[in-house]
Amino acid sequence: MTVYNTDNYCVILAGGKGKRLWPTSRENYPKQFIDFFGTGRTLLQQTYDRFLKIVPQENIFVCTNQIYADIVREQLPELQPNNLMAEPIFRSTAPSLAWTTHRIYHLNPNANIIISPSDQMILKEEAFIDNILDGFAFVKDNACVLTMGIKPTRPEPGYGYIQLGECVGNDVFKVQSFTEKPDRKFAQIFMDSDEFYWNTGLYLLNAKYGYERLNEKLPEVLSRYDEEEPVFSMEKENDFIRDNFPLYPNVSIEHAIIEKADNSFIMKCHFGWADIGTWHGIYESMQKKQDDNVVIDSQVILDNCHNNVIKLSKDKIGVINGLEGYIIVEKDNVLLICKKEDSSALVRKYVNEVQMKYGDKFV
Repeated sequence: MTVYNTDNYCVILAGGKGKRLWPTSRENYPKQFIDFFGTGRTLLQQTYDRFLKIVPQENIFVCTNQIYADIVREQLPELQPNNLMAEPIFRSTAPSLAWTTHRIYHLNPNANIIISPSDQMILKEEAFIDNILDGFAFVKDNACVLTMGIKPTRPEPGYGYIQLGECVGNDVFKVQSFTEKPDRKFAQIFMDSDEFYWNTGLYLLNAKYGYERLNEKLPEVLSRYDEEEPVFSMEKENDFIRDNFPLYPNVSIEHAIIEKADNSFIMKCHFGWADIGTWHGIYESMQKKQDDNVVIDSQVILDNCHNNVIKLSKDKIGVINGLEGYIIVEKDNVLLICKKEDSSALVRKYVNEVQMKYGDKFV
């Protein structure tokens, strides 16, 4: 029987639109709710399963937009109702962290929290558990935010890079600098330097530090709630958020508390990681088949094809000849074929063009 530390909590961020994986990921049903690799569990469910091995079930929270709340309830029926944080409008990740940190702090002032995206691939589960438990131990005794870092294996321009500063022990370093999505030339320089690690988007902090830090960096929304409501109530907090959440700016955790903080740290981790964020990133991180093609849960016949990433609907068969370095993705009413190199910006461009020319039903 697993013995959990009841002071450890997890917040899963599941509110993104996933536009860079269009057309598989759609605005009304984005990537985190899809069984992307045909495993029988969606990306959100896999993330939830992973953290069940680390923290008590009642300490797992999911943050999403209200338009996805029913999907979360359907996919995670065991999630406690009060642990689903449904935001009234789309914002980036810092407001999500502010709300969940506020709630967890009022439930348990001694809480330690890990914030996790819902769309990651973890290849070494045991190493992941060890790294997270070590991270919890660090933030328990330190007023700081700790990032889980992975050594780059390629010059990936779609990731964030964190420069290592002074070592404080046990593979933990001060954050020297943070660079979000550099161009490929700088990504190569970062990788060659051995000073930069990929930012996984996994952050740990204790609830007291997170509560105080976010009240400093963001508009005084929840601190004003605390002044008006000296006795904490989830129901009143929910009502207050619905009315006041739009006051928060559209700012990420990185920009709010990582970039300029003196007490930001990074831990070197070794659990094998990939962000399920772009088609090119998926291609680079997955095992290649014949002629270096990546075929994701699809039925295909390939002839003279090399270095492609292919994902088709279950009821379709693809016969493809003579393509090299392409993304070939089909879902419902959209077929995308484009060059794989620097495809992230292209996909966003095509999503916008399709929406303007043909309407929302195609995005």
